[in-house]
Amino acid sequence: MNSEQVLAMLKTNVNEHTEKKNGLTYLSWAWAWAEALKADAEAIYKIEMFDGKCFMDINGTAMVFVTVTMFGKPMTCQLPVMDYRNKAIPNPDAFAVNTAIMRCMTKALALHGLGMYIYSGEDLPLGENESDEGAPDESRMLDYIAAIEATTTLDELKDIYIRAFADCDGNKAWQTKMIAAKDAKKKELK
Repeated sequence: MNSEQVLAMLKTNVNEHTEKKNGLTYLSWAWAWAEALKADAEAIYKIEMFDGKCFMDINGTAMVFVTVTMFGKPMTCQLPVMDYRNKAIPNPDAFAVNTAIMRCMTKALALHGLGMYIYSGEDLPLGENESDEGAPDESRMLDYIAAIEATTTLDELKDIYIRAFADCDGNKAWQTKMIAAKDAKKKELK
């Protein structure tokens, strides 16, 4: 996954394909998967198995794990099987497990950038939030940090870091956070 692909996913506005339930925003898994396939026709998702079951039993409740591979990079997320109040369901039925799997797949897509801004509590994707003074806003900085954390090569890291630093308009807080994120990722990649 190169920086262009990450940034394209981060900039995708998913708002028309979400719904709100109990104060939380949910992205349509069907739409999200269609967007993933548009971005990478070879994208796949895999439901992780545990002793022949598509969930891990945790004290009578269940946790599902889904790995989404896009642009050759696998990203795995986990999600408890929950009820409408977001509480773990004891001994969940097949419908609840299936619902959790698809929500988990959508969450794993966010690790690739699609709809990530929803999970960070933002209303708009990377590049659509500008403060009144034209200074870079916090959500864009967080999106760049997420893109830095998702990189897999030093070249990708350099490219995203240069863009982020250029986009910060001299904001010292941004610069400090970008340097810290870059340095941490650089250590990880070496």
